[in-house]
Amino acid sequence: MKFTAPVEKNKNYTATIVDLTYQGMGVAKIEDFPIFITNALPGEEVELSVTKVAKSYAFGRVVKFIKESPDRVNNIDVAYTQTGIAPLQHLSYPGQLAFKQHQVEALFAKAHLDDVKVNETIGMETPYHYRNKAQVPVREIRGQLETGFYKRGSHDVVPIEDFYIQDPEIDKAIVVVRDLLRRFHIDAYDEETNTGVVKTVMVRRGYYSHEMMVVIVTRTHKLSMVNELVEEITKALPEVKSIIQNVNSARTNVLLGQTDRIHFGSSVIHDQLMGLTFEISAHSFYQVNPQQTERLYNLAIEKAQLAGKENVVDAYCGIGTISLAVAKHAKQVYGVEIVQDAISDAKTNANLNGIDNVEFKVAKAETQMERWHEAGLQPDVIMVDPPRKGLAPEFITAATDAQPSRIVYVSCNPATLVRDVQLFMEKGYHLEGAVQPVDQFPQTTSIESVVALVKD
Repeated sequence: MKFTAPVEKNKNYTATIVDLTYQGMGVAKIEDFPIFITNALPGEEVELSVTKVAKSYAFGRVVKFIKESPDRVNNIDVAYTQTGIAPLQHLSYPGQLAFKQHQVEALFAKAHLDDVKVNETIGMETPYHYRNKAQVPVREIRGQLETGFYKRGSHDVVPIEDFYIQDPEIDKAIVVVRDLLRRFHIDAYDEETNTGVVKTVMVRRGYYSHEMMVVIVTRTHKLSMVNELVEEITKALPEVKSIIQNVNSARTNVLLGQTDRIHFGSSVIHDQLMGLTFEISAHSFYQVNPQQTERLYNLAIEKAQLAGKENVVDAYCGIGTISLAVAKHAKQVYGVEIVQDAISDAKTNANLNGIDNVEFKVAKAETQMERWHEAGLQPDVIMVDPPRKGLAPEFITAATDAQPSRIVYVSCNPATLVRDVQLFMEKGYHLEGAVQPVDQFPQTTSIESVVALVKD
């Protein structure tokens, strides 16, 4: 028998919002059939219009609020929702922190780990203007060069000057560069025809150092008026220590190409994190919210319970941020990361800070764990900070074969965290204390968490 959805496209219905998805969309149910609605919060009663009907769910939009949530924030900027820059901006900040805690709790409960305690999310005092890096597309819109951000699910650029979650000095720098590109009649990139010159403007600014880097990504090797451009940028923005033209002629979603031309200053800027100095290039992976990163990493170090005589493995070590912060608390730290450039940065940063009890390897984390195990390395603590897809099962096997007394897991995806925690439990480890969510990206649906796993 063919199933017929209880709702029809373009028809209006009245419903109560019962939940929020992990993407921050409101969920209404009509005859148990879920409808996902942007800009709708639990407890709200709305009149909604159905915009799309699929086999087991539908999408809708709010036509009218009949009853609003006390957590609703009004006077929001539609551009931030359109582009996905701030998908939770309509939810009060205490509401956002509670939503993130609930998301983690719900995922552990779904995995039948109901006895796992999840602490309240650690938030920020100022939950906006926190990003220390921006990369904004440059396009021509109605005959004028614009900078902004892509509309969700498309490559149409929405012009934006104030990005809300970015350092305001970065927003200011982007407007300066945009106005100069206009003034010197430099062409914006056209994605459809693969013509034009400037694809993207990237700006990085040290949170503590206030050193600024401007990267202009071009399709062509030639950037006309480049000397005038550099002169005007440095005049308008005295914090700028580096101006780079990055050439990316490929028709690709990858932001940066291989060729960098330094037109002013150095190829790097510096900033501090956890009391250490880091060198940051155009290509470096560096945490975009240093204030919360310090909280996150301090928590991880606390959960590692180091006394200064331990061997610590830092898997997925990136540019060595955790490894170098842990080094003063441990006997020896071993970092592994698959990205060659990141390991080069990690070694540079170790030298920069005079840290000599760290060793970095380029390899897949699971492969290197096996090599270390075969070489007789006995880690007391393993720290992991994997990408969203979580840990490879082979890594979990290699890590538990090494029998560390504890494993500290820094997660950016609670769904893969729960899956991996279950696998560690099967291998003879248990969760110690509570899961601690940290709000690394306020106004968005991303959730960071830290847990400690201890050998049974």
